[in-house]
Amino acid sequence: MKVIASSLRKGNVVEKDDKLYVILFAENIHPGKGTPVTQLDMRRISDGVKVSERYRTTEQVERAYVEEREHTFLYRDGEGFHFMNPESYDQVAVSESVVGEMAPYLTEGMAVQVSQYNGIAISLVLPQRAAFEVVETEPVTKGQTASSSYKPATLSNGVRTLVPPHISAGTRVVVMTADGAYVERAKD
Repeated sequence: MKVIASSLRKGNVVEKDDKLYVILFAENIHPGKGTPVTQLDMRRISDGVKVSERYRTTEQVERAYVEEREHTFLYRDGEGFHFMNPESYDQVAVSESVVGEMAPYLTEGMAVQVSQYNGIAISLVLPQRAAFEVVETEPVTKGQTASSSYKPATLSNGVRTLVPPHISAGTRVVVMTADGAYVERAKD
């Protein structure tokens, strides 16, 4: 199925030269002068080679037909990461190379979109935000302005991020799963 390049997002699968690629990063660039382009960083599914491509935003790209279903994350072991289809209770093991840098953000029971091609898991898309507890951070300094100063913190998943000065250890915070950036204090 042909789609325009600007509509492609992280986790989509495209076909180029009879090979499948999963998109790791997609950015639409609109320079002041000239043609807008879409920059794609992709990983070839067959051998894991990373490729960077540029397309004009209106250019047609072949999007591969993959089965995308919501799965629930169960656990991680030597085989990889295990997910379950909540409708059929079928389980699928996803390799470490497919999960990649998203691994720290997976929590038990999290709903994730798993893309499968011919029964093999090739990519997954996490929810945009996830809540974690702050395990370690610097103490609050009195008189410090809350507007633009952030302090380093370590989350319960091991990821380091920057949080506002009023956040202390033990506080649950919401972060973006794409880059670990602080969003807000968790409401739960």
